[in-house]
Amino acid sequence: MPELTSSYIDSLAPNAAAIKNGQGLVKKKSFVQLQQSAEGDLLFGQCSGSGKSNYECSVDFIVPDKPLARCTCPSRQFPCKHALGLMYAFVEGAAFEIAPVPEDIASKREKAGKREENKSKQENSETSPKPKKVNKSALKKKINAQLEGLDVLEKLVLSLIRSGLGTIDGKMLKNIHEHVKQMGNYYLSGAQIELRRFALLLAEEREVEENYTYAAEQLTLLHAFIRKGRTYLQSKLEDPELALDHESTIEEWLGHAWQLTELKAAGRVTQDVELLQLSFFSYDDAARLEFVDHGYWMELSSGDIHRTVQYRPRKAAKHMREEDSFFEVVQTTSLYKYPGDLNARVRFEEMIPRAVTAADLAHVSAQAHRSFTEAFKQVKNQLKNPLSDKSPVLLLHAATVGRTASGQFVLTDQSGVQLVLEDISALPQGSVTLLPYLAAPQLRDCAVLVMFEHRLDQGRLVAQPLSIVKDDDVTRLLY
Repeated sequence: MPELTSSYIDSLAPNAAAIKNGQGLVKKKSFVQLQQSAEGDLLFGQCSGSGKSNYECSVDFIVPDKPLARCTCPSRQFPCKHALGLMYAFVEGAAFEIAPVPEDIASKREKAGKREENKSKQENSETSPKPKKVNKSALKKKINAQLEGLDVLEKLVLSLIRSGLGTIDGKMLKNIHEHVKQMGNYYLSGAQIELRRFALLLAEEREVEENYTYAAEQLTLLHAFIRKGRTYLQSKLEDPELALDHESTIEEWLGHAWQLTELKAAGRVTQDVELLQLSFFSYDDAARLEFVDHGYWMELSSGDIHRTVQYRPRKAAKHMREEDSFFEVVQTTSLYKYPGDLNARVRFEEMIPRAVTAADLAHVSAQAHRSFTEAFKQVKNQLKNPLSDKSPVLLLHAATVGRTASGQFVLTDQSGVQLVLEDISALPQGSVTLLPYLAAPQLRDCAVLVMFEHRLDQGRLVAQPLSIVKDDDVTRLLY
């Protein structure tokens, strides 16, 4: 069984309410029986509920990185609050009696063990599994539909450019929203999202000049997508295998949802990786019509900053597990990496946590960019690609975090190069105003995780601090 901590249990919970309710069961002393197996890999017990009989719940750690929760309650959440409460009780030091594994759980364990054994044999087999067959006829029809959709989108974009943003009225906005719906019919979900984002920009109550600047950038992005998307789809039609592009983000832009098997087949998986989360935040993306859970992690072996992203559609959000901040080191056997540039999206299915050590944080700090000039080059190179992530994140070593004579917060590197700190539009909340509350020693000789933004209307590069790493502590400014 992995070392159980409150943070690890929180990470297993489907949402914040389940965490609160699970902890509440322990506070109310609702568990009438707490037991564990002699090997320590099974927690089980009984919890009083609203019914006449107690709920029987258990958490099985026979496969350490795949804890399995079971409960007789009618909840559709996994783990339910009773299973979470069982683990919280263990962490808080409640007395668990050593008892034999119940027969029904022993039977389920045996079946699960056989499944794992068969799965392991298949994975270790010398003969590779047969690749999934692609219906090339259906795929060609989809590609032709996407090309047709790009033509429709191009006509709209060129019409908007010719007319000028100042001529867009309510009637034109309605026409744009109709095109948003059409993009879904053409299997162009990426274009659908960005066109909706364009419409939202025009509806926002901001300074007119600022609105027009970012709306014009959005049109530039759509135009670049049309050109690159058309070139890629036409070349794909000429490929007899209709192969996916595993290097760039164009497939994702065209609406492809990467499967882990596809990433593995393309060699985009790293074995035995340790990750430390440096920042986490969630927000409601109006253009996607989804809630987004966003985490930034350092891969300890390489020093690369990756991101985990979970999308929860608004209509189904209450039925989906929410991601949350995680404060331990994640140990995973397989880290899948999506195509991308800086901060490539990653995903892991199973993990075992371990406590963060002072050596871990010293290693994190050592990976920070010492030269702002070199860091700026990386950021600018990424921003040159119109389809790249416009909000790259880097870990910078700051000699000082201070203020200019005008009161502007800045990071300064060892050679005196400065980076202006400001709250940016890509993040759901500000963090710069929290800096005065930090102790002075925390703001000297520290590593700062920042998200960059290019202010088009001002022609300058700014950044918002996400976290500060100093000695044996990580101060998160977003949560």
